[in-house]
Formats: sequence, C-alpha cells, structure tokens
Amino acid sequence: MYRTLASVLAALALLTGCATTSTTAPAVPGPAATEQGTVAVEGGTIHYTRAGSGPPLLLLHGWPQTSHEWHKTLPELARDHTVIAVDLPGLGESSVPAGGYDKATTARRVHEAVQRLGFREVAILAHDIGGMVGYYYARDFPTEVSRLMVIEIPLPGLGLDKINEVSWHILFNSTPAPVPEQLIDDEDVPTYLGHIYGYGLPPEDREPYYRAYADPARRHAGYEYYRAFRADAEDILRNAAAKRLPMPVLAAGGEQALGALVAASFRPVARDVREVIVPGSEHFIPEQNPRFVIDCARAFFTPGGAGATPPRPEIAACAG
Repeated sequence: MYRTLASVLAALALLTGCATTSTTAPAVPGPAATEQGTVAVEGGTIHYTRAGSGPPLLLLHGWPQTSHEWHKTLPELARDHTVIAVDLPGLGESSVPAGGYDKATTARRVHEAVQRLGFREVAILAHDIGGMVGYYYARDFPTEVSRLMVIEIPLPGLGLDKINEVSWHILFNSTPAPVPEQLIDDEDVPTYLGHIYGYGLPPEDREPYYRAYADPARRHAGYEYYRAFRADAEDILRNAAAKRLPMPVLAAGGEQALGALVAASFRPVARDVREVIVPGSEHFIPEQNPRFVIDCARAFFTPGGAGATPPRPEIAACAG
C-alpha cells in the first residue's frame, strides 16, 4: 500500500497511587537492565518498560504492535536516556479501558503514567498511532515536552485520509462494532495482520504481535483507536492554529511509504518541523531500519551530542 502512496504524495510539497508492580528483567536485549511494571491511571493500568539513565525519552508504539516494537532500538537509546516504553491503553500488557480511545484521552492517560513514574519533562519518540498520541501529549502539555519525533504517521484531518487511496485497513478498522470484531476471528489474525506487516516488518519480528492480538479484547481496543479518528480530526482542526506545538518536531517518513506526507501533516500544527525521509524504508521503520532510528534519534534528541564526526548524509537532517 505504501509503495504506491509514496509516489502519490510526491506532489505534496501514557489510582490513586503509583506503580503497582515492577520487576527487573532482561526483557530487552542489550547492556541496560530493564524494569517492567504497571502503573494505575484513569480507566485502568498502563504497562511500561524502563531502562537506562539520562534525560527521559518516552516511546510510543503503533498499531498493530505493542511496546515490543522498540526491542531493536531501546538498548542503544538507553545509553543516552532513561527510556520509558509504554503499551498504549488496551494494547500489549496494559488493561483494556471501557472507553476513551480518542487520542487526547489516551495522551492524558499516558501523561498520568509518566507523572506517577516520577518524570515531568520528557522527549517523545513515536511511531504510527503512537505519533498521534505523541502529538496530543505535546499539544496539551507543551511545557513538559522538549522535543517530539514522529515516524510514519500523518494526523487525522491533515493527511491521514490519503492512506485510504491505497489501503482499506483504516476504513475497515473504523467500521462500527461488531463488524471487524466478528469478521476477524483468532485464526484470522496472522492473515490480516500479516498483510499489513508485509509493508516493511521483517517476518522474524511478527510472531509476538500475532500473540498479542490473538486476544479479542485487544483487537477491539485497536479498532476503537481507529473509530476515534473522526473525533480526533475535528479536534485537531479546531485547535490547529491556537495550539501550535512550540517544540521542535522531527517528522520522518519512509522513502517507500509515507515520505514527505508526515512533515506536511505536522506543519499546520507545529512551528518548527524538520522533514526526514528514511532511505530504503517502508512503514515499520523501528524494526526494518533500527540503525537509522537510533542514529537519527541520537542526533535529534541530543543536539551536539553525536560527537565531533559529522553524521552520515542521510542522518544530517536529523541533527539540530
């Protein structure tokens, strides 16, 4: 779907208490010990993985994935940051809320989790739907976000509909319940999700997500995120001018996927947007091209911290 979209778009110039459980486990490969746990928030609990030390960096995953999508990048990112990777409400190991899948509510829940974990100001690295949540987090808590990096996602109302020209999954997932819930049974998960993963997710990385979405409640939660897109779009457009993001935003699109659309979508809602095209990449960049994500994030989130050696050309746009 995204290969075609790249050409189409060529013309577009995370209780009342705190963390309820935590364990230290080598859940993510690499030198940094990781702590996993859950934290109570409005509507349920959010599962998190924390690793490393340094300025806090919040990682927000997309659909149909979980925080596992950062397994190739988190160890390196944790060398420079305290990394907090959360499962979005309803997905992964977070509890399934009864409602509130609009991205403003989701961002408020994630923000509550981050606060309860002891962090205030964070930088955000987000992919896919996580990028929408990241946008709302930055918009509604602007003094608590230093920088925002979004990968492969245009915003509702500002370009998301372009994907409908080449893929049916947004319209399908957005269909009122119980249509998708009844059409996609447990045994259908690898077929449906496998089709989506065909756009850049390596085959060896897919099995954890098939297991994660084998739960009908998780699938329902995923669809609910999509069903909220219309309300998200109305809210974004209504507040675009009055609530422009003040922090730097890096908008990255795959060369063989959304490309320049990501930056084009964020320009109406942010003052400082840096466009980055990820060479040779499709949609699932954190797992298809983790080296790029690590190096680009390091250059963007740590200005001047990449060392005396100038970054290679494809990373240069990430710096500053």
